[in-house]
Amino acid sequence: MNGTSEKSTTYSSTRGGQKHLDFRTVVMTGLAHDRGLFVPDSVPKVTTEELATWKSLSFKELAVEVIRKFVKDDQVPLTKLRDIVYRSCDAFRSDDVTPVLDIGGHAILELFHGPTFAFKDVALQMLGNFFEYFLETGSNGGRLAVLGATSGDTGSAAIYGLRGKKGIDCVILFPNGRVSAIQERQMTTVPDSNIHCVAIDGTFDDCQDLVKASFNDPEFRDAVKLGAVNSINWCRVLAQTTYYFWSYFRVTEKNPDLSTVNFSVPTGNFGDILAGFYSKKMGLPVGKLIVATNENDILHRFFTKGEYHRLPIEESISPSMDICVSSNFERYLYFLSGNDAKVLSKWMNEFETSKKLTVSPKALEQAQGDFLSAKANTDMTLATIKEYNEKYNYILCPHSAIGVSAIQQLKEVNKATVCLATAHEAKFPAAVQRAVPTLPSPPVQLSKLASLKTRRSECPNDLKTVQAFMKNCIEKRMKREKSVITLQRAVSIAAIVGVVSVIAQLILKKK
Repeated sequence: MNGTSEKSTTYSSTRGGQKHLDFRTVVMTGLAHDRGLFVPDSVPKVTTEELATWKSLSFKELAVEVIRKFVKDDQVPLTKLRDIVYRSCDAFRSDDVTPVLDIGGHAILELFHGPTFAFKDVALQMLGNFFEYFLETGSNGGRLAVLGATSGDTGSAAIYGLRGKKGIDCVILFPNGRVSAIQERQMTTVPDSNIHCVAIDGTFDDCQDLVKASFNDPEFRDAVKLGAVNSINWCRVLAQTTYYFWSYFRVTEKNPDLSTVNFSVPTGNFGDILAGFYSKKMGLPVGKLIVATNENDILHRFFTKGEYHRLPIEESISPSMDICVSSNFERYLYFLSGNDAKVLSKWMNEFETSKKLTVSPKALEQAQGDFLSAKANTDMTLATIKEYNEKYNYILCPHSAIGVSAIQQLKEVNKATVCLATAHEAKFPAAVQRAVPTLPSPPVQLSKLASLKTRRSECPNDLKTVQAFMKNCIEKRMKREKSVITLQRAVSIAAIVGVVSVIAQLILKKK
């Protein structure tokens, strides 16, 4: 059907305070004003005929079709959507964008061929380009101040997606000393003046709490035109559905006898696997969705016991998953509540007060029908890295290895199972070397980071201090822009005066 006659999907907050907002609004707003997350009011369905047609498309062509199910011409014209998606995919080193390999009797979906060698590049390249388009076409008066929290990979992916973008200030908070050295350098070596990296004295969850608190401060939020890059932003989840469709087609292309495909996902904030859940709801023939956690196993505990209980962070060799509260999980809990904002709000208030939420046996049974789960500690993770290097000459990063360990524990190692490889192993050399003593040379894009200048700031775990820092960054940028505009005007006036003077002299000579 022609997109011009169809309406885009609308979105409402999980907590009921904002309803039926359009795609542009939810992308630019990020977190709902009632502290909830935006979810689609309905999930568009993909027909078997569409799946048959999409099978032969390139990644970028397929991504347009998948996103187009949600985003019609009333939000983003098809030509512009295609431009946004194609430019985002062109930032990747592989023509397939996210290649699918057969390793160890199952498939591996490599999501680390983007600018920062992590899966988050897929969504954040697109989000940056959506931001740019919406600002150019009237949103926020052309201004956006992005505040993000990172446990390692979101920060650099957001920075590479937003660096140099007109009208955008980007402030990324990361836990001081709790990301890998390469992850930190990927952020702090970017020289663009609109990028600001801030080391916070605390954990990733502290950083995430600072971001959420800023969105829940209406005066600050509206004054700086606050925007979100974390997976609380719906656009992140939507963009990530694309590679579930892509990998499904690649696996079934090689194995036409398969009716469904399983996915094992290393999971911290629940955004990546949530994209798989929505893909299944759209009609993609997904079998089992496997939640794979490290020692910080709040999700595994939920799917085995029905207990969503916050515990202190344990530092691990998979730092991007060192998270004790999964921000995106609220979207799934909303689904589990029967899409009832009142029930969900009650659950979240209970959790925010007591740090504990325990669901009924019936709800747990439903959840276990939607997801399987497994936990891999450090020893298990290192053993998996070692095994795959020795048996298959393939090196997993410490996060990807958790996804592989999960399918071994659950006895799901088969041709119908895809493990998501979320980052390149060279981003975590210290951890990987514990299992692979002699590491291959890292990609030049990572090895050269050691010689580049770094630039970072430090802040205590204090909301007002972080907000003041962000306001100062914005004021400085606006002053610079004003000075540039003043200079450009002065140069233009001088040029006009010069031209008028020359013309006058020519006229006088003719006389």
